[in-house]
Amino acid sequence: METIVAKIKPYPTETTKIASFDRVSELKAFDETKTGVKGLFDAGVTQLPRIFHESPSNLANPKPLSSDLLHLTTIPTIDLGGRVFGDKAKRKNTVDGVREAAEKWGFFQVINHGVSLDLLDRMKDGVRRFNEQAPEVKKQYYSRDFSREFVYTSNFDLYTSSAASWRDTFSCYMAPNPPKPQDLPAICRDVMLEYSKQTVSLGEFLFELLSEALGLKPNHLKDIDCSKGLRMLCHYYPPCPEPDLTLGASKHSDSSFITVLLPDQIEGLQVLREGFWFDVPPAPGALIINVGDLLQLITNDKFISSEHRVLANRATGARVSVACFFTTGIRPNPRIYGPIRELVSEDNPPKYRDITVKDFAAYRGAKGLDGTSDLLHFKI
Repeated sequence: METIVAKIKPYPTETTKIASFDRVSELKAFDETKTGVKGLFDAGVTQLPRIFHESPSNLANPKPLSSDLLHLTTIPTIDLGGRVFGDKAKRKNTVDGVREAAEKWGFFQVINHGVSLDLLDRMKDGVRRFNEQAPEVKKQYYSRDFSREFVYTSNFDLYTSSAASWRDTFSCYMAPNPPKPQDLPAICRDVMLEYSKQTVSLGEFLFELLSEALGLKPNHLKDIDCSKGLRMLCHYYPPCPEPDLTLGASKHSDSSFITVLLPDQIEGLQVLREGFWFDVPPAPGALIINVGDLLQLITNDKFISSEHRVLANRATGARVSVACFFTTGIRPNPRIYGPIRELVSEDNPPKYRDITVKDFAAYRGAKGLDGTSDLLHFKI
């Protein structure tokens, strides 16, 4: 490990920076360790390798000081009442809250969502256990072939992004065709299967509320397969030696219909609204829901897929999160998506061309997280 870490050098002086920095070689050296950011942390690096250095403009953290946004603190919280509404008025109030959040923030937190708190804790523990096991065990899963059933890697866009982010990730498509149990690591297999089933159930309920918030029948989004696919990404953010120089995840929006995010209690998530970054403080037992690019596309911009990022981890322990993306991604799915007919009119014509989910996912995979919206590519 020492010789490999030595190849991934800390930031040079200004006078030597251009001459000595062979970025591609250092990216390859990092990638070939197959131990990710956790490997650097375990090796005791005290200076951040140059491949992780973000530009100052990407690290800027503007906050609203004197504007209409001053009264806002963070994304709305919506009580789902255990997914059971005693009367129509309660359901209508919830739908109204979802509509306002989806239109103005693209994000909201849900409480009393029907997923047990014990399962949330076990899922986060499973992510920690996988990442904190012996490197030789993890290496067998390390890959950049995202067609594999289970992929462990660091930075899916390592070779295309302007700076690597301080995080490792393992991912798996959990629906509509769940992996065979033997394709998942034993250390987190059972909880991944259980949590994904619960998330699909919650997602179907959320799509009902979102359908009603659009003025459509409750089953509309489910009937067009918005809840058909589920891709689970489990992120691990070790403590960062120089957190002011990098990010845990750079600015991006999600290429999904919706995302259900399970955070832990270490802060870091920020949502961009009207040019300002808003912190999303962890709320015990809450799940974070956000509109993805595909939902913005089919709602013709009525619901917004907001950009967000994760700050580098300043805590003494690792931060983990589990993002479940409702999308079939690069998997086969012949359905064509465009703005929903009921939502367009002569005064509000379609803003996007018809696409497949696979087209959208392939574009994101090739482009990476470069700070620009993938939706621009699909505008009419």
